[in-house]
Amino acid sequence: MAFSNYTKTSPFSFIRKDTITTNESSPAQVEDQREKMYLSLFDASHRVIRLYLRSLLPTQNDVEDVFQETSLVMWREFDRFEMGTNFGAWACSIAYNQVRAWRTRQQRERLRFSDDMTQMLSDEYIDHADHYDDRIRALDQCIEHLPAHQRLLIDKRCRQEMPFEAIAAEVQRPEASIRTVVSRIRKSLRECVNRKMNQNS
Repeated sequence: MAFSNYTKTSPFSFIRKDTITTNESSPAQVEDQREKMYLSLFDASHRVIRLYLRSLLPTQNDVEDVFQETSLVMWREFDRFEMGTNFGAWACSIAYNQVRAWRTRQQRERLRFSDDMTQMLSDEYIDHADHYDDRIRALDQCIEHLPAHQRLLIDKRCRQEMPFEAIAAEVQRPEASIRTVVSRIRKSLRECVNRKMNQNS
């Protein structure tokens, strides 16, 4: 059912907006309920959206820029979302359009995915969105169990995208040593995630 004609009255039911009288709910209350529903769905899916964007865009800065644009469009078009369908897939379809818009702005850059490649990656990701979300949760759990110094290295390299040279200078260790340690940590995390996924399958 289209959300635009419905408002939430309990955790398990919806009624049409046009059946609500002013005695039951004011327009401000209806809008407040709409916003709360959106935020609840968004909070549950924002990491999937970010991971999806990361699979299509070259840098974390690009991901953040397109994520902000996607969030604005999602809120603006939320009335078009069909309640009961996959919110993450709907959000990723909007994100895909924002990636294409970003690519248009970056069309003079030499290194970029073709439209066909972007579409292929997009379709593959959306088809397995729930699977990726499970892997994110497993990865978070695995990272939490790393020693503090290893978590720091992974954060600098994978989240902040610092060059190995910069990390080595900051922690005062040889660059080759940092590369080796990060490679071992990544291997350990992959094995940890795979174990958790196998346990849950």
